[in-house]
Amino acid sequence: MLTDPIDSQLLDAAPNLRVVSTLAAGFDNIDLAACESRGIAVGNTPGVLTDATADLTMALLLALARRVPEAITAVRDGEWLTWEPEFLLGMELRGRTLGIVGSGRIGSAVADRARAFGMNVVASGRPDGNNPGLPLDDLLATSDIVSLHCPLTDATRGLANAEFLSKMQPHALLINTARGQVLDQVALAAALRSGEIAGAALDVTDPEPLPPSDPLLSAPNLIVIPHLGSATVRTREAMAEIAVDNLLAGLAGTPLPYPVGRIN
Repeated sequence: MLTDPIDSQLLDAAPNLRVVSTLAAGFDNIDLAACESRGIAVGNTPGVLTDATADLTMALLLALARRVPEAITAVRDGEWLTWEPEFLLGMELRGRTLGIVGSGRIGSAVADRARAFGMNVVASGRPDGNNPGLPLDDLLATSDIVSLHCPLTDATRGLANAEFLSKMQPHALLINTARGQVLDQVALAAALRSGEIAGAALDVTDPEPLPPSDPLLSAPNLIVIPHLGSATVRTREAMAEIAVDNLLAGLAGTPLPYPVGRIN
């Protein structure tokens, strides 16, 4: 699983290992160079979780924009006394700008859904210069909501840091369904407490699970859920089937149907 580090230490302890199959699209937890040097095939489960993760991104976006968790709490705590013209006012999506950082499969699927809500969509591509899209600074300055969908690489680790957050608009919201390490959580907590940005919703954190005592959880206007991006019955079944197919192919010495890296 994505929580299991497949590193040189583990590989050294398993000299007969022939294949690694991860039940995830991302593979930042796997030392690909170490696997390649040992002739170990590596497979992942790409594509099948795109729609589920895009759906969840929109769920987080809507919950944050319309202040759904606060509304639920208000009812339970007896704060809902009557209909009030200015009670729990949120952000309407039509005409707002969604900035997508990382316009791969999932980012593109989120863009399709956002356009159906009447949103304007802008996107930045990869920091390595391939398909760069809109410059990141311009995206941050013009977006009402920023959604992170970039893979975790050396270039994206800590990408959403204090400088990144300072370039967002004060009323803007941040969504992260990518990887926890893409976001500087200390900087996010500070930005939420100071009002530098208006809110954030996270499906991923660093570490996972996030300890209940983590200072981030006391920040205002924050939603954190336990990495549910691919958590639908259909998607998890498809991921399991692909992961098994990768394993069986690796054990048989045939090319993996969903390979990562060059040894497949």
